Amino acid sequence: MNEKLEQLLNHLETFLPKQLTEEQWKSSTAFRWRRRDSIFGSIGFLQPVKHVADITFEDLKNIDHQRDAIRDNTKNFIHKRPANNILLTGARGTGKSSLIKASLHEFAGQGLRLIEVEKEHLADLADITDVLADRPERFIIFCDDLSFEEGESGYKAMKSALDGSVSAQVDNILIYATSNRRHLLPEYMKDNEGYVHGDVGEIHPGEVVEEKISLSERFGLWLSFYPPKQDEYLEMVTHWLRHFGLSDEQVESARAEALVWALERGSRSGRVAWQFAKHWAGSHAV
Repeated sequence: MNEKLEQLLNHLETFLPKQLTEEQWKSSTAFRWRRRDSIFGSIGFLQPVKHVADITFEDLKNIDHQRDAIRDNTKNFIHKRPANNILLTGARGTGKSSLIKASLHEFAGQGLRLIEVEKEHLADLADITDVLADRPERFIIFCDDLSFEEGESGYKAMKSALDGSVSAQVDNILIYATSNRRHLLPEYMKDNEGYVHGDVGEIHPGEVVEEKISLSERFGLWLSFYPPKQDEYLEMVTHWLRHFGLSDEQVESARAEALVWALERGSRSGRVAWQFAKHWAGSHAV
């Protein structure tokens, strides 16, 4: 009877996600939180990332203030000093996500690990915290391109994880999130209808507006990003063309085309510079 029960349990285990081994914890620096449907329902688990982005702080140009702020905050976190959760907001393609990946590259050797969590899985933050809380590593939970619509469940889970749950924040976990929206929720003109002016000019904020800014305010550090100027964009292009091994003459000849490339896309950004450099280097490689 015991043998049959053991066989049944072994068979059932094949339907469950495998837990990370100690070797996987030590050999991997980045993980993704996944969910898998099984006969027991939907089960969450951590999956190691096999190919981690190899980007450094030196690769990111003209965002020195933001780079120094996230580097210093992450260094404090690694050294077990007080550190803040960070919200990075602003124009697309300006290096928000890249700075977080560069932080991993800089500090992975000192025990930093990155956990990427997609928006639809934010309701699992409490479960993720339970998995990580007793580990010796230091973890950044990375939420990329974060924004919410009215009533989404992940919004409340994120608020509780940042500050507001009955349980204390875990010492070895921070949350770094990127977004194109400063307040993470859509804002409408009608939201301002709740503002009331008193007789002496005092302003009473409406509850709708207060709710919409309450999540972003729970991040201790805000970093804002703006589209680069033309000369800053060209500096980024130059960096990446040299990264691909092009000569100074080839780099100089690419400047006019780099501007046209940005004009056609209606955007100057680090991402556009990187995309142009790949195109130009591939077309003009020796």
